[in-house]
Amino acid sequence: MFVSNNIVKKITAILMTAFCLSATVAQNDVSALLATRSGTIENGTITKLPFVENDAFKKGEVLEYRLHYGVINAGTARIEVKKEDKKIGGREVYHVVGSGKSNRFFDMFFKVRDRYESYIDADGLFPWAFIRRVNEGGFIINQDYTFYQHKNQVNNGKGKEFETPIDVQDMISAFYRARTFDFTNISAGDTFAITAFMDDELWPAQIKFIGFDTIDVETGTYSCLKFIPIVQKGRVFNDEDNLVVWISNDKNKIPILAKAKVLVGSIRMDLTSYSGLSNPVAKLEE
Repeated sequence: MFVSNNIVKKITAILMTAFCLSATVAQNDVSALLATRSGTIENGTITKLPFVENDAFKKGEVLEYRLHYGVINAGTARIEVKKEDKKIGGREVYHVVGSGKSNRFFDMFFKVRDRYESYIDADGLFPWAFIRRVNEGGFIINQDYTFYQHKNQVNNGKGKEFETPIDVQDMISAFYRARTFDFTNISAGDTFAITAFMDDELWPAQIKFIGFDTIDVETGTYSCLKFIPIVQKGRVFNDEDNLVVWISNDKNKIPILAKAKVLVGSIRMDLTSYSGLSNPVAKLEE
C-alpha cells in the first residue's frame, strides 16, 4: 500500500484552507520580527486594521478528529485555541495549534507527524505568524511565515517577501475566519471566498453551500450545513465537487464530517470529541 505524499499534502492544505480544515514562538520571536518593520504603529501598537465580529470560538476550544483512508483507521487530528494571553505588536492574539499523526499501523506504510501553529489577531482574525512542521513519509516541510498585515506583505523566513491582499489568511487562520461567516439567510448555491497564503503562493479558495443535512458520527447526531469547497480539478480530485464538508448548524460552525474522493481512494475525517465551545452545539436528541 502506498499513499502519494503529494496527495496527503494537498488534502491537508485543502481541508485546512476550506474549513472550513516541534515549533514554538519562543524559538521564533514574532514580536521581535515585527518590531524591525516599519508600518502603521502607534505607541508600540499596530493600528488601522480590519475588525471582525467573532462569537464562534474562544480560547480553550479543542476539536479532535479521526482520519480514515478507505476502510483503514489512518490517524488522528487535533486543533486547539490555547489558553494563553499573548500580544503581537501590542495586539491580542489567539495562539492556535493543530497537529495530525498517523497511527502505529499506518506508520508502517506512511508515517505522518504534522504540527501547525498560527498567531491570529483577536480583533481582525488574520494571522501575524504561521509555523509549519511537517513530516509525511519522510517528506519534510519547515515553514515560518511572518505576516505584515499593515504592509500587505508576508515574509517566508528565507529572505523572500510576497505581496498579499488585505485579510489574507494562513492554513490554520482560514479555518477560524471562515467560521465567522454569516450563514443566517444562506441558500443553496451561495458561495463564500477566502484567500490563504501557503507554500509561497496565494490560494483563492471558495466554498459552496449545498443544503441542510443530518449527520451521524461517533459523538452523536448533528444538524449540519453541507458545503463543497471548490478545488482545482485534476490535481488530487477527479471532479471539483469530490470534497464535501458538513459543519454544525449553530453559532460554533465546527466541522463534523469531511469526505474526499481522491485519485487513489477516499478519505474521511470524523469529529470524535470537542470541548470549550462558545455556544451550544446543534446535537440532536437520540
